Amino acid sequence: MSKRISGFSKLRKEEKIHWLAKTYFKDQEETVKVIKKYWNEDEKLQQLHDDFIENTVSNFYLPFGVAPNFIINGQEYAIPMVIEESSVVAAASLVAKFWSERGGFKANVISTTKIGQVHFMYAGDKDLLNSYFREVKEGLIEATSDITKNMRKRGGGILDIELKDKTEKLDHYYQLYVSFETKDSMGANFINSCLEAIAKRFRKEGIEIIMSILSNYVPECLVRSEVSCKVEDLGGENPQKFAEKFCQAVRIAEVEPYRAVTHNKGIMNGIDAVVLATGNDFRAVEAGVHAYASKSGEYKSLTHCSVKDGIFKFWIEIPLALGTVGGLTSLHPMAKLSLDMLQQPSARELMMIMATAGLAQNFAALRALTTKGIQHGHMKMHLMNILNQLGATESDKKEIAEYFDGKTVSHAAVVEKYKELKNE
Repeated sequence: MSKRISGFSKLRKEEKIHWLAKTYFKDQEETVKVIKKYWNEDEKLQQLHDDFIENTVSNFYLPFGVAPNFIINGQEYAIPMVIEESSVVAAASLVAKFWSERGGFKANVISTTKIGQVHFMYAGDKDLLNSYFREVKEGLIEATSDITKNMRKRGGGILDIELKDKTEKLDHYYQLYVSFETKDSMGANFINSCLEAIAKRFRKEGIEIIMSILSNYVPECLVRSEVSCKVEDLGGENPQKFAEKFCQAVRIAEVEPYRAVTHNKGIMNGIDAVVLATGNDFRAVEAGVHAYASKSGEYKSLTHCSVKDGIFKFWIEIPLALGTVGGLTSLHPMAKLSLDMLQQPSARELMMIMATAGLAQNFAALRALTTKGIQHGHMKMHLMNILNQLGATESDKKEIAEYFDGKTVSHAAVVEKYKELKNE
């Protein structure tokens, strides 16, 4: 029997849920119960969530945590993080405290330029096209004046328009390459509106507009964050050995793509968690970051390390196109709360905060990997998840947690201990 349906979007939410339960689930009553369990009791708030996307039937919750004790450029922060992975928030918090006692993080925004492109085909004379572009360039900017009016008041707008010849890569392919400053807005809708207005004005015989769209590759929207201290201040039994081993781990990620992917994924654990908490677009951030990691032609580490003249230095340089106004940052109550927690940062300040969160996460991972191993802390945090899956009672959890204190945690070992406890 076919499971296709016509007019699903026109059904009321209740009808959508009952159709799903009837069509795809054996226990229809339990399915409806689970879906409705995650509705918000505040009807206005639930309606707000329903309106974010289409065909909504419920909400999908992720934990909202806080990593305190971050010092960035001398200012104290408690950083909101939305993520489901065990140990991420704990690791960020531990590293924040560690570096708060060693001068904190130093961060700066290198540039904030964003890019949009009008892609078009032209098989005619190149000189004529170049001449036409020079004639109409000012008119192209003028065509966006109504759209850019408010942005220009805030110091943003279109920075430049270039004609780029891409015919070596694809026959007859050219583009108008437009650079933007969008201030505290991420600027996706603003940029796309400008590009469409430019494309509408850019008309000449032989020009075929293919599409007009912003790019999520933002290599000129860069931020840097770093930590440094005397090697001896790193602590531990042999801080010199630790520093050298740590830097070697970073250098491996700089030359080995298989390691670099996992290395950078760990960085994004920290960054994505803050992106989500502040209502920004983590897919755009991820795409831009990983493209930047590949800019040399090979995928490489986003962080770097040095030990020189007795000084340990660890830093990240990363592209982040973010907003603190517009979109979900203004609509989602928890996103607004996150920005309030961060003391209402500008987009530039948020770039520095997120880069720092990524650097902290990477420091935590590399410190664990080069000392006692990644699983020691990770599986300890994962212990409660395993016990919840097993349906352990609070007294069971307490007893099993005490048993594994100082021992290696593995899924099999936890299950075995739980069965042993139940048999007793």
